[in-house]
Amino acid sequence: MLKSTSLYNMYLLFIAGLGGLLYGIDVGVIAGALPYLQATTNYTPGQLSTVVAAVLLGSVLSSLFAGALSDLFGRKKVMLLAGVCFVLSVPVICSPFGFEALVVGRILQGAAAGLIGVVVPLYLAECLTADKRGFGTGMFQFMLTVGLVFAALAGIVCAKYVDGVVAAEYVSITEQTEAIFNAKDFAWRAIFWICAIPGVIFTVGALFISESARWLYGKGKKEAAFKALERSRGAGQAQKEFDEMGSEASDNSAKAEQADKPKDSLIQKKYIIPFVLAVVILACNQATGINSVLAYIVDVLSQAGLDGSVANQGDLVVKILNMVMTVIAMVLVDRKGRKFLLTVGTSGIIIGLLGVAFLFLRAEQGMVNYTNEINPASYNVTVSENVINEKTGLEERGADGKVLTKDVKYAFRVEMTPAIIEEITDKPFVPSQAKIVYSINGETSFKTIVVRDDTPSSQLEFKIPAVDDQVFEIKSLEVGPLPSAANGWLVTFFFAIFIAAYAVGPGVCVWLALSELMPNRIRAMGMSIALLINQGVSTVIAGTFLPVVGNFGYSTIFFFCAGCTVIYWITAVFFLPETKGRTLEEIEAHFEGKKKL
Repeated sequence: MLKSTSLYNMYLLFIAGLGGLLYGIDVGVIAGALPYLQATTNYTPGQLSTVVAAVLLGSVLSSLFAGALSDLFGRKKVMLLAGVCFVLSVPVICSPFGFEALVVGRILQGAAAGLIGVVVPLYLAECLTADKRGFGTGMFQFMLTVGLVFAALAGIVCAKYVDGVVAAEYVSITEQTEAIFNAKDFAWRAIFWICAIPGVIFTVGALFISESARWLYGKGKKEAAFKALERSRGAGQAQKEFDEMGSEASDNSAKAEQADKPKDSLIQKKYIIPFVLAVVILACNQATGINSVLAYIVDVLSQAGLDGSVANQGDLVVKILNMVMTVIAMVLVDRKGRKFLLTVGTSGIIIGLLGVAFLFLRAEQGMVNYTNEINPASYNVTVSENVINEKTGLEERGADGKVLTKDVKYAFRVEMTPAIIEEITDKPFVPSQAKIVYSINGETSFKTIVVRDDTPSSQLEFKIPAVDDQVFEIKSLEVGPLPSAANGWLVTFFFAIFIAAYAVGPGVCVWLALSELMPNRIRAMGMSIALLINQGVSTVIAGTFLPVVGNFGYSTIFFFCAGCTVIYWITAVFFLPETKGRTLEEIEAHFEGKKKL
């Protein structure tokens, strides 16, 4: 029996890991597919942004109902629903029905992520033994990081395929153009199809797991609940937990009768503290800026002083470090405890963010405002440019083989070269960065370019396309020395501290906090509400990251995230109880004042 329970628990971890993998793929798959999608469609930037954001919409909607669905139909059935949504999303996305189908497919992917984010940690918390619960939830987080890498590798494989097609020899330009277009069109679809494979495995695998014993007991299916416990515990431990569940159910039933109140109300006093704790931890977890850092780290490192290729290497190092430290957290979480890892992790995040913030503050203080030096003739200009094929992204040529040109109107166009920077700064040229903040119809944006003496002048232009009835305004143009490569590596070092600390602490423990702190009777619905708040904070941070950077600099956003992490640290140190090795019933008893942890 011991061997069979051990094998079954390993199987549970495998399925949970696949759930985390799908969650990570949902987040990361669009990064590799988007360049080819841009090259093979006529979608506007707004439409492409909708495609990227549709996952978030689907995730928010499904998170809102995930708890209620799992309470009504069971944890296992909702996991199956998540797997089916993920698998079905791929043929919808890759169908020939255009933009609408693409958005619907991405919403389905987001719905799968939202369901998985609630139900898999919930299922693990209820099904694994107390001494394995931390490791199991850590597996979910670890495989989430693997999902990010898996999606990136799928993109790399398809990129190499496209590169091979581009490098091949062709009889004519027309043949080459068509071949490259077809390769890119195949590539973005292939990335999604590759990522569907683990979705199929997860869906089929979920058919063979047992339903949550605690859900079955709550539905009055006591015999089935005991069998589910026995499958993962063995007879002795299963009987002990079964008796605890019965005792808790009796106590709650008696209290409900005496108080004549609905037993599942979230506003009962004994539920408020664990619910608020979970919400604060989840909100602060996103307020560390983790998602924005992972999304923009290449650009951030470029601004810190690393050139493009080296910045990409820094990004890869950070993702690998994230995976490695998650493995370490999985080993430590059931030994050292959640409170300890959260305390250490949030401390490291604060150090990492403050280090990055101060380095950028030093660089930003060297920037000088040259807004008044902009030539008014730069406004409303018409420029003759090469004609680019909308479908292939290649230059179009006439019958004589010459590149065709056309006149293009811009609201603003300015070229930044070493000579121009010397002129406006009245100093000998050094590698520099120039940042322009502008607004179109009141919506603020910014662009930054790095100016080196060996950079082709074609890469040194700010060009804002003209649109009918637009109101265009220059807010500022700042020019300053480009930070050194040493500064860039120092920023990378502090980012490494940030990522390592996040992975070893909040990365793993946040899912445990979500599932362990909630009392049994409100766990599913409470987790849905808390995760919805979590995603809301994530959306706000992601939506304000670039505008804040444009108006106030990188230092401001990282100082803000560090401040939010201080709140996170205070919560972990002074308010969070240690739940290591405790059953869910013991944790609930603590918040009811019956037992100290």
